[in-house]
Amino acid sequence: MAEPRAVLLLSGKRKSGKDFVAEEIQNRLGPDVCTVLRLSAPLKEQYAQEHGLDFQRLLDASAYKERYRQDMIRWGEEKRRADPGFFCRAAVQGAAQPVWVVSDTRRLSDVEWFRDAYGAAVLTVRVMASEETRRKRSWVFVAGVDDAESECGLDQGVSFDWVITNDGDEAALASQLEDLLQDVRSHL
Repeated sequence: MAEPRAVLLLSGKRKSGKDFVAEEIQNRLGPDVCTVLRLSAPLKEQYAQEHGLDFQRLLDASAYKERYRQDMIRWGEEKRRADPGFFCRAAVQGAAQPVWVVSDTRRLSDVEWFRDAYGAAVLTVRVMASEETRRKRSWVFVAGVDDAESECGLDQGVSFDWVITNDGDEAALASQLEDLLQDVRSHL
């Protein structure tokens, strides 16, 4: 595994568009330069194995995933308490591109692990969308999910290097991404 030159840690609320922003960054840089990593993928894979579930269905934005979300959160928290870097180490396995975009950073322990491991290469990026925009993207507040650490763990305690507003204005998003990518390119 090659050391990354830039590691973008994306965080934000459900339906803020973190995955969309991650894909846009990768599309602009190209897959040979940029890979998208998900901390939730190793979590969901391990959870599916231990609970006899369909891993692929846990990866999409489906009712199937939502049925298990709260228990996955609880289970993931237990794993993190035992080893805060467990899912971070699993997510970076095999990543070889110079730019990594972690599309689902949710906890201060995730940020700390990446900063400890990759230092100045780390850029924290908060993806923001209004509640109105999120509702248009099918977001509905769920107690025990939207008020849990998995959604609120980075609401404070992190000074973000970048804040990207993703409320559906394509031109505004493109401009913000270009500014961010100028910073990323300076690391290459």
